[in-house]
Amino acid sequence: MNGRAFTKFAIELTAWYSITFIAYFLRLEWEVITLSKDIFVLATGLLPFKATLILSYGMHKMSWRYAVISDFKAIAMAIATYLVVFMTAGFFIRESMLLPMTVPFIEAFLSIILFVSIRLSSRFVLRERKVIDYYKKRNQDDRRVLILGAGESGTLIAKEMQRHFEMGLIPVGFLDDAAGKQNQRILGLPVLGNLSKMPHVVREKAIDEVIIAMPSEAGDVIRRVVEEARKAKVQFRTIPGIYDLISGKISIQQIRNVQVEDLLRRNPVKLDTSRIGAYIRGRRILVTGAGGSIGSEIVRQVCRFKPASVILLGRGENSIFEAMREFRSTFPDITFEIKICDVRDIHTLEQVFKDHQPEVVFHAAAHKHVYLMEKNPSQAIFNNIGGTRNLATLSLDYGVNYFVNISTDKAVNPTSIMGASKRIAENVILQAASKAKDDQVFVSVRFGNVLGSRGSVVPIFKDQISKGGPITVTDPDMIRYFMTIPEASQLVLQAGALNMNGAVFVLDMGEPVKIVDMARDLIRLSGFEPDKDIKVVFTGKKEGEKLYEELLTSEEGTEMTQHDKIMIARKNGLIDDFERKLDLLFDAANSDDKMSIKQMIHEIVPTYSGYDSKADKSGGNLKVSR
Repeated sequence: MNGRAFTKFAIELTAWYSITFIAYFLRLEWEVITLSKDIFVLATGLLPFKATLILSYGMHKMSWRYAVISDFKAIAMAIATYLVVFMTAGFFIRESMLLPMTVPFIEAFLSIILFVSIRLSSRFVLRERKVIDYYKKRNQDDRRVLILGAGESGTLIAKEMQRHFEMGLIPVGFLDDAAGKQNQRILGLPVLGNLSKMPHVVREKAIDEVIIAMPSEAGDVIRRVVEEARKAKVQFRTIPGIYDLISGKISIQQIRNVQVEDLLRRNPVKLDTSRIGAYIRGRRILVTGAGGSIGSEIVRQVCRFKPASVILLGRGENSIFEAMREFRSTFPDITFEIKICDVRDIHTLEQVFKDHQPEVVFHAAAHKHVYLMEKNPSQAIFNNIGGTRNLATLSLDYGVNYFVNISTDKAVNPTSIMGASKRIAENVILQAASKAKDDQVFVSVRFGNVLGSRGSVVPIFKDQISKGGPITVTDPDMIRYFMTIPEASQLVLQAGALNMNGAVFVLDMGEPVKIVDMARDLIRLSGFEPDKDIKVVFTGKKEGEKLYEELLTSEEGTEMTQHDKIMIARKNGLIDDFERKLDLLFDAANSDDKMSIKQMIHEIVPTYSGYDSKADKSGGNLKVSR
């Protein structure tokens, strides 16, 4: 027993020893003076037993400052054991001395108060000492903080600030719209009103910074708060949204600047975790494009459901390496296999399937940049269609149970080669579904743009702002559907759990967003005024771009599924002679003949508008035999 533990042992034993005298006094009042000798003998006789209980239940090893529920359970067990033994002994010693049967119960009650009080007072004294030390050292850089949201997240942030005064953040109070929290005190801090009171409270309390602690609130609420903060001319930051809190834990280190993703945040999706767990838990999972923004987030979400192993497959060694480092640190109990492989390389892919026998495949590897694929159409065909066909074929051959293909809204009435290639990839999966066994499911999941993914507009806009502008937007009327990467990835997992072989799922993307509005939001969040500090310039549409995206074609329509955020597109079926036309498309890609590629795409996807047969004066440049 070290010195600290011995000191705690001595203090607790001495205090518990005195409780016997107090219990007698409360029962007999001043009559105890005549019985003092007997009480002394009894208390001294019980002392070794009390010492044994303290040591047996490890009470001398417990941290007083950081006492937890398990500590109080152990204390309760020790006192209960003492009470039973004391009561039993009382029946034998009542003949020789006065022992009212209420005395053991009074002593037990007082003992609980004693041990709890020691721990609470220790925590209070140490905290107050830290506060005093802090105020002695306090400097002018410390910031007075108003916390928006008095729920669990706001309370945790306030507690962290109170514990870590060295961070220089002084919580002043809360604002919350909940009527039941008005005029309450939480952690000693007042709830100063609802969110609309922010400008007044900022002025009255000399607030330096506002922390938005509402991870479950939708983007319209965050937008309103940000606008109020800007009007009040106070700095504002936030904690991550609920989708980003993989661990569910909140800490002061997670406070960050508000991002445009926060303004587009939607209400949290309710996942059927039991169904997702049923097809992921304990299984071998293969994720292609695992180093990319979508693929890596799918891995994070998959790992929540405790798979047996995850195969990280990608052709970019640096991105896979960085992803591997993160995953092994965050999920140390899960086995990760690293495979540097191009999905177009069917021989290496087959070796991966032989060696690791994946049971579930999430196919996120793809070329997604519209403009670059217009300039390099063969690569879109080889990668997006050929890679998907390779994976689907091997998944059929090696008995993969679930195959989830990531598609895009650009596959609907495609105007670009990239969008058309993803539409044909959906057909490849539909063909695989028609060949699947009873225990196999092949599906595609179609959604719009994801914020923060590689090639999305947000990083481009941020870079342009950092250089002083201007921000370039193609057209003032251009709109897009947006979703955060974590939300999209969670819904991808949910779609796979619906067990609807051959389905093309369509995610509820919410309301479309004008790109120019997003650009102006981002300028404001960066501390500038749009069109004053940073200009917005319109450059015109690029080849293959649409003004707006469609998640469904008019002829497809939609049907509801068991999940309100996931719909299913009605199938049109495969075109006649699909396999032969697909081979002809690859022949055209091998010849790198752009017009022939477009011609064959149009034959497979009649709604593709990127091919103009009238402009092809020769009647087609396709140099392949029919």
